[in-house]
Amino acid sequence: MPYETLDLSTPTPVLSWAGHELGRDETNMARNVASLPFVFKQVSLMPDVHLGKGALVGSVIATKETIIPAAVGVDIGCGMAALQMPFTGDQLEGKLKKIRLDIEAEIPVGFNDNKTLEKAVSNWSLWNDFKHLHKGVQKLDKKAIHQLGSLGGGNHFIEVCLDENNGVWLMLHSGSRGIGNQLAQCHIHTAKNLASLANQSLPDPDLAYFVEGTEEFAHYWRDLQWAQEYALYNREVMLNRFKRIVERHLVGGKPCKPLLTVNCHHNYAVKETHFNEEVYVTRKGAVRARETDYGIIPGSMGAKSFIVKGKGNLDSFCSCSHGAGRLMSRNKAKLTFSLDDLIEQTQGVECRKDERFIDEIPGAYKPIELVMSQQADLVEIVATLKQVLCVKG
Repeated sequence: MPYETLDLSTPTPVLSWAGHELGRDETNMARNVASLPFVFKQVSLMPDVHLGKGALVGSVIATKETIIPAAVGVDIGCGMAALQMPFTGDQLEGKLKKIRLDIEAEIPVGFNDNKTLEKAVSNWSLWNDFKHLHKGVQKLDKKAIHQLGSLGGGNHFIEVCLDENNGVWLMLHSGSRGIGNQLAQCHIHTAKNLASLANQSLPDPDLAYFVEGTEEFAHYWRDLQWAQEYALYNREVMLNRFKRIVERHLVGGKPCKPLLTVNCHHNYAVKETHFNEEVYVTRKGAVRARETDYGIIPGSMGAKSFIVKGKGNLDSFCSCSHGAGRLMSRNKAKLTFSLDDLIEQTQGVECRKDERFIDEIPGAYKPIELVMSQQADLVEIVATLKQVLCVKG
């Protein structure tokens, strides 16, 4: 059996692909979710599972007629995008630093946003729906439009990678920026207030939920779908800009058709049919992996990453891991590692190497090879990538 069923004495079983025993806090978090009466069939934990807020990061939760806003989280629609380009690694020789500097100049990272708007941003079709979003974000329209096509901070990144055949891939990790965060916080606050007013007995306040058929559910679901589309398009805008930068340095700006395009969420909720029932599936740090789905499972900066194709494993609700998963907190990483460690662990990668990025050091993450070995029944590997350039948020 590729997974184990955890002994938690919960009404809903918990299946784990982690391959190791969960810690006490992780076990309690899994037990809390599996104790909820509306959780459907089972809770599935991916190989990169670790502590989150309310629910474990790396968990797949199917629910009947309910949705848990905090389980989806605040980075709504966070995910990965990649392009397989018709270039070889030889064409990058001597150009990586210039490409990195252009990326940093043309794609805003951290708290920065776009100072000018390209047509692809200002003409986005879903701007017309902004006025229908939660009243708590109505003053954020200008910020939202200027952040569309920006990376953000934390573990978000832009990378140039090489596959095992020396082919070039462009890859990035980002979500719905500030607007998704604010929408999530507005609805999480509402859910907690409703739970308090109803005197609901919840194992964790962050598991407050909305019930299908209520106004609150309808409003959250509408805003959630909008934010997920924003995140998807945000990655598309950046990827196109990134592609133009690389084409400028490699082929004089001539547009080239990608060999493969992948753009997938790993923090989101969607309505799907599983075990012949229609349910709401929340993938909190997990990628959909049906037989028709391509996905991206990145390692840490300086480690391998993987382009995968799903195997449609029903027990995982057709899902797989979303990355390596953190081994230690950001604060612990800063206390454990030095700048010299960062320089050593990112050898061969064109990136900024200073104290600001110590919390993203490869040693702070689980070994990606171990994570991949635990999900051979969930995905097949299409390409194995190695970073040669990385821009962190």
